Amino acid sequence: MTASRLRFTARSVETIKPPPCGQKDYWDANLPGFGVRVSAAGRKSWVVMYRSGGVKRRLTLGTYPAISLATAREQAADALRAVAHGGDPAASKKSAREAETFAELSEEYLEGHAKPKKRTWKKDELVIRKDLAPRFGRLKATDVKRRDVIKLLDEIRERGAPIQANRTLEILRKIYNWAISREIVEHNPCHGIERPSPEHRRERVLTDSEIKAVWQSLGYETPRMAGMFKLRLLTAQRGGEVSRLRWQDIDIDGGWWTIPPEFSKNGMAHRVPLSTSAMEIIEGMREASGDGKWVFPSRTRTGPCTVIWKAVDRIRTHSDVDFVPHDLRRTAASRMTGDLGINRLVVSKILNHAEPGVTATYDRHSYDKEKRLALDAWAARLEEILEDKPASSNVVPLATSAPKS
Repeated sequence: MTASRLRFTARSVETIKPPPCGQKDYWDANLPGFGVRVSAAGRKSWVVMYRSGGVKRRLTLGTYPAISLATAREQAADALRAVAHGGDPAASKKSAREAETFAELSEEYLEGHAKPKKRTWKKDELVIRKDLAPRFGRLKATDVKRRDVIKLLDEIRERGAPIQANRTLEILRKIYNWAISREIVEHNPCHGIERPSPEHRRERVLTDSEIKAVWQSLGYETPRMAGMFKLRLLTAQRGGEVSRLRWQDIDIDGGWWTIPPEFSKNGMAHRVPLSTSAMEIIEGMREASGDGKWVFPSRTRTGPCTVIWKAVDRIRTHSDVDFVPHDLRRTAASRMTGDLGINRLVVSKILNHAEPGVTATYDRHSYDKEKRLALDAWAARLEEILEDKPASSNVVPLATSAPKS
């Protein structure tokens, strides 16, 4: 077998000619250890060569063009990083391929894909534990059929959880697509199955009485859980950003919370002004959080608190309000524009929405002053709602136009 070094591009890989006999390896000039093996029949397989315990090992990633160059290079880089940390990707893959049951496959998916790459991996784990593993766990992964999937989705929908049926289908499809990319299975039983339930864009904005009922129901929750929900309503920030609030991200003296890029949905750092009410909630968490770095730690204090759905169910029961957590963010934003007359651009800045086009490139204004005025006004209005007071004349409408940069 011969080998050559080549600068891999989509074009160069596509035009590689098969050898007259046997196999030939081509190695990427930019990523040592990453290559493509070409057979005389024209089959091209992505490979990674490395040493583990002094022994040369070869990991096959999949075939071209089923797996693109970009995807193969990303997988190769992941494998080589694992090797650098003492791992043996080829042995891990062999173990995964030998997994006979869906339960084993789903665990491989969680550990090998969801946890390293998805911030929302706990939602995947919850769906697996609640519905997928009980139904398919003991089956061989290759024995799960389309009719089995359809039957499960129908049952979830009939128990009154139509949107959950859609989420279950999405996660099961991801598990099998991942397994196909790793050559663990060859077919996806979700292929051709449509969403069992229609979905419409949610426009839910809570009324004054619903806001008060939800807020009062938080009295039944732990300070940690209550604080998270209250802060979501006061700041209009995303749930994942609130749950990952760290003490180091808070400027106590200035009353600012800086969300780092790695925690924000759009990958952009974001400064959030903290009203007096928001600061009181955060300060109230000091004793509960102990010496840890998270303002809202998990029960084990090994990470942030990200599992909230049982609490959501309890809050719905106590408040008798049908809502989802994201409705709190939408309610705050809608009330700022509707009740207080705050400019939509300012609210967009509070929500940290990414702006398309040339305007976003040239508009470098921080909007800090406008954001603080808006969130302070919203905190004051929220206090009036909770006390059954009409809108006060002290709450000045902020119909500000966009400031000039």
